[in-house]
Amino acid sequence: MFVHPSPNSQSSAGFLLILVLVLGSVFLLIVSSFIGYVVTQNEVVNFRHEQQRATEIAEAGLNYYRWFLAHYPGDVTNGTGLPGPYVKQYKDPEGGVIGEFSLDVSSNTFCGDIASIDITSTGHTYANPDAIARVSSRYKRPTVADYSFVINSGVWFGPSRVITGPVHGNQGVKMDGSHNSSVGSGQATFNCTSSFGCSPTISNADGVYSNSGLASPSLFQFPVSPIDFAGITLDLADIKDKAQNGGGVYYGPTGGYGYRVIFNSNDTIDVFRVTDTYNYQSYSSTEGYHYGERNVITNQTQLANDVAIDPSCPVLFFEDKTWIEGQVNQKVSIAAADLSSANQTNIVINGNLTYGVTADAGLIAIAEDDIDIGVNVSNNLTANGIYLAQNGRFGRNFYSTSWFSNTYDQYVTRNSLTRLGTVVSNGRSGTAWIDGTGVTVSGFLNRDTSFDLNQVNNPPPLTPATSDVYSFEDWRQDG
Repeated sequence: MFVHPSPNSQSSAGFLLILVLVLGSVFLLIVSSFIGYVVTQNEVVNFRHEQQRATEIAEAGLNYYRWFLAHYPGDVTNGTGLPGPYVKQYKDPEGGVIGEFSLDVSSNTFCGDIASIDITSTGHTYANPDAIARVSSRYKRPTVADYSFVINSGVWFGPSRVITGPVHGNQGVKMDGSHNSSVGSGQATFNCTSSFGCSPTISNADGVYSNSGLASPSLFQFPVSPIDFAGITLDLADIKDKAQNGGGVYYGPTGGYGYRVIFNSNDTIDVFRVTDTYNYQSYSSTEGYHYGERNVITNQTQLANDVAIDPSCPVLFFEDKTWIEGQVNQKVSIAAADLSSANQTNIVINGNLTYGVTADAGLIAIAEDDIDIGVNVSNNLTANGIYLAQNGRFGRNFYSTSWFSNTYDQYVTRNSLTRLGTVVSNGRSGTAWIDGTGVTVSGFLNRDTSFDLNQVNNPPPLTPATSDVYSFEDWRQDG
């Protein structure tokens, strides 16, 4: 006898079939997703592996061009005389070709001279040409812009100092201020006398010495290799030639007191002939008490207005004493030297020297002799820039109210000096004078100094190097 299945049995079988199909689909989805994830991760790992190899190839491109420049200085065409990019194959240690790098090379020039070379190297492997890496760097010599101070003589940084960036002195250094970086001396020991704040004299004090709780002795280094001041002394005749014949700005001897130069925010300068100055007494450690500093302008005649500074050769040369102030918006070098006589000329900081909003701003001021900070400057003075006193010193002399007319008594002491940049001084530098009780009786009561990182990587033209060895600066990986 034939027995028909019951409706309940058919319903149960259908339900089980649907359940099996659903679970199977879920299982297949999970398995396929897992396999897809494993495949994707494997592709990512392989891509990153090839990209790491590409980075190594790109770095090899930078090292190759460093080798090339060591043999062919200044050649930015890879020996071809043609524009890049320049492509070279890369071999593994066994000699097999595994990829290639492509080089883009450009130079930064001022007045026709190469200041630095920018190199970008893009590498990839043949296994995966899409896994590229790009590294770039600037090839240049280190300059004085790496420091906050470079001093060729003994120096005392008093307790009113706040210094950011490395300090170097070829002779003894007394550091009593606050600082955040290394302080180096070219001497193992020196005699710390009363002129350095040591009373009584400390014989054979450490090359960098402090008796202040503000300093950080763990950052003291002595002796270190001296910086050769003869090597960083610039050829003033060459600077004059660039200003006269290379597209710069040149003004000859005035036969009088000198020039006043005002930097304008539109990349121009105003030039005045100084026709009269105030004569007063001052004191310096090198000249003693003396008349004739004459840094206060009492009369002037305008010679030129809005003189354009050519960015391809932003070099200014004044063959006379020069007062400077204003706002700098580009890389500029200004020098003052009298090459037509035995007299050596000074630069006087006559007012605030600031930078505009552009990151390309930078100033180096080069004096044949001293760089003075003027008498009648603002109470809170800003003096940004690299200041190089080739044969003299950077500083502000000692003044007394008894030496001035009442007009200038108020300027004997000033509240603050803020600087962003570097001081390079052949002689002893100082901007405050302190009596035996520790009171500042002339100069600036507060001084805040920082080296300028923008000038480290991209200094103004003519900034002197501290080493003949070229190296990569501002290394970065772009992709």
